[in-house]
Amino acid sequence: MENTKIVNTLTIDGARLCLDAAVSAAEKLGIAVCIAVVDQAGHLLVFERMDGAGTLSIALSQDKAYTVTSFGVPTAQWYPMIADEPAVLHGIVKANRLMIFGGGVPVIQDGQIVGAIGVSGGVGDQDEQIAAAGAAVI
Repeated sequence: MENTKIVNTLTIDGARLCLDAAVSAAEKLGIAVCIAVVDQAGHLLVFERMDGAGTLSIALSQDKAYTVTSFGVPTAQWYPMIADEPAVLHGIVKANRLMIFGGGVPVIQDGQIVGAIGVSGGVGDQDEQIAAAGAAVI
């Protein structure tokens, strides 16, 4: 029986690539956002608050990335999964750092989640598009 395992995780260099691609996508859309990139365990690697991005988006972007690594699914999938279950919907949103709207996506390499990117500052679809552009470079 194995007592340990090797886990692949995003490096600082990989995180910077994701950040740069996300910033580029946001600039093309003309949106100022906050972007957080975390490793496989949800620990912050890089962060940027673009000029003009709202200060509340600082925490939201980091929490979106954290949510993805905590559960292994994009944040946009949460609401559809729980919308028809009132007890879960109203209870789970009290969980610290859980985000149930778009803008958090996994960074995947060789079929494994190695990190995540969270974006906040636009509407859900825009945040999702920017985060996906950042994750796509890995």
